[in-house]
Amino acid sequence: MSGAGEEAVSMPAADRVGAQAAQWVQRRQFWNWSEADQRELDVWLDEAMGHRIAYWRMAAAFERTERLVVLRSSTEESVLHLRKKWFRRAWMTAIAVAAVVLTGAAAFELSSGTQERIYATALGEHETITLADGSQMELNTDTLVRVSANAQRRIVSLVKGEAYFTVRHDAMRPFIVVAGERRLTDIGTKFLVRRDADRLAVAVMEGRVKLDALNIQAQSPATILGTGDVAIATADRLSVTKKPARELIGELGWRRGLLVFQHTTLGEAANEFNRYNAEKLVVVDTKTASLQINGTFRENDVEAFTGAVQDVFGLQVRNMGGEIVISR
Repeated sequence: MSGAGEEAVSMPAADRVGAQAAQWVQRRQFWNWSEADQRELDVWLDEAMGHRIAYWRMAAAFERTERLVVLRSSTEESVLHLRKKWFRRAWMTAIAVAAVVLTGAAAFELSSGTQERIYATALGEHETITLADGSQMELNTDTLVRVSANAQRRIVSLVKGEAYFTVRHDAMRPFIVVAGERRLTDIGTKFLVRRDADRLAVAVMEGRVKLDALNIQAQSPATILGTGDVAIATADRLSVTKKPARELIGELGWRRGLLVFQHTTLGEAANEFNRYNAEKLVVVDTKTASLQINGTFRENDVEAFTGAVQDVFGLQVRNMGGEIVISR
């Protein structure tokens, strides 16, 4: 990013990441943003989890300020004043957020009395967090969540990844999980939520949860999910199926460091391994990718998996330097 390297020479790591995050948000909001700029930002975000957390927190803070601008005044002078004030405060916040790389969590006290925390796991990591109310959330690989709580409600924003929730129910203080444009409200529940780029998956292990859309324009009714229900939501579609307990247990295999495949295509299995490992599996053709496999593997034991596909299907496995290619 232009100018960032020279300014950061003598700065501590957290300060440098915070400053870079602030520059990226300013650049995206006020410059003529291009596809090349987006590619450059994506490279920076992929360099470290701390980069993603600092940028996400900075962007969220800017959005809140923009809403205040609309509410308080429409004059150009007020807009500029609030934006300048925001960049001064948000730069210091981003420095604090960047330190999450060292601690695994960052905490903030908001003006409303709501305390906010950010938790993150890196590739291949798992973490269990016990919240102040006794509820627990278990974060799977490469997951980022924001937790905010006050006297009226508890909200978890799943920014990316997968988490399993064991909720201590309180009808007077609802527990809400927000993932993209969908919202889940606990009704005494243990449930799994996974957010991918183009879909949201929810599996209820115990109790009930209400699933609805945040966008009131969608006009889609709320759906009550019970034990054994699995919901798959995309931008324009919601499907709900019932799964037996055995399959649901398989969905939670990652809590024990396991990947459980039941009539899973080779392509889907490869994608699951890729969620946990830096060395990526590549299945070169659709016919090979459609082969189905059953079995249980350690999430980091790629060698055992590739050995199985060689023995069962007679496939070729080649290490291409950073990629493991599976073909006929």
